[in-house]
Amino acid sequence: MKTIASNYPSPLGEMLLLGTEDGLRGIWFLGQKHFPATDPAWLWEDAPLAPARRALDAYFAGVADIALPPLDLRGTPFQQKVWAALCEIPVGETRSYGEVARGIGAPSGSRAVGAAVGRNPVSILIPCHRVVGSSGKLTGYAGGLERKSWLLGHEAGRHSGSNEV
Repeated sequence: MKTIASNYPSPLGEMLLLGTEDGLRGIWFLGQKHFPATDPAWLWEDAPLAPARRALDAYFAGVADIALPPLDLRGTPFQQKVWAALCEIPVGETRSYGEVARGIGAPSGSRAVGAAVGRNPVSILIPCHRVVGSSGKLTGYAGGLERKSWLLGHEAGRHSGSNEV
C-alpha cells in the first residue's frame, strides 16, 4: 500500500501529513518527537489528503465541531482506545492523564495513558494537547509545550489563526 505525503503550512509551523488510500495515518510538526523518517517511496500529492487539510483549515479557523477525515491509524489496541478517548474531550476543555485512564477503565494506568498520548500520530485532530497533568499543569507534548499552550489558547478563543507561538 502506497504512503501518500503532503506538507501543510499551519500557523504553528510546517506539518507533514501521511496517509494511505484507506485514510490519514499521521500529522506531525516538522522535526517533532516521533517524526517519521522520510521515505523516497512516498507519493507526494495533496489531493488524496484534502479531507485532512480541510479539517486542519477548519480547526485553525476556529470551527468547533470538526469531522475527522477517514483514518488509517496503526497502534496497539490500548493506544487505539486512548486515542478514541481523546476525541471525546470537548473543544476548550482538558482532562488529566488519570481522568483519561479512569474513563477507559484503567484507573491505575495514567502512565500507560501518557505513553499512548505521546505516541498519538494525528496531532491536533486527535486532540492530545487537551491532556494535562493532574494539577492542570501543561506537560508533555511531542510538538512542544509552546504549541500545546497555543492550541489550548486558540480553543479558548485567545488566538484566531495567528502564529503567535
